Amino acid sequence: MPGKGTAPKSGQALVDRVAALAGSLNLMVSREVRVGRRVWGAQRRIDLVLTGQNNRRLGLECKAQSTAGTAEEKIPATIQDIEAWPIPGLVVFEGEGFSPNMASFLISTGKAVEFSDLENWLRLFFGLSLPEDVDGST
Repeated sequence: MPGKGTAPKSGQALVDRVAALAGSLNLMVSREVRVGRRVWGAQRRIDLVLTGQNNRRLGLECKAQSTAGTAEEKIPATIQDIEAWPIPGLVVFEGEGFSPNMASFLISTGKAVEFSDLENWLRLFFGLSLPEDVDGST
């Protein structure tokens, strides 16, 4: 895959952290799932596909950016690409390099969540108990 060798290490670290979080929620995690082709012919891959006990699936694209740069510029295309997936999808993002405007745009799409908010998002999506449900208070 072009550019993969030069991808920031923080992007892979975010993928690993998201996979670990999903595993801690007893979700099955598949990495680099191939799913068709992009308009220009490149193989489409989803960073992570999570599967719940009810066989519900969710694709995740992980985007990390510690300083201002090009990852931010690629996000709108990623949001559009998710629409072509055969399963629901979400961008998980993290890092100081995302401008406040881009972070607001991402959240407003309903197709993106900051890593710090991901656990509750996954619990809601997969029908898992919320942390406050454990002791009976809401």
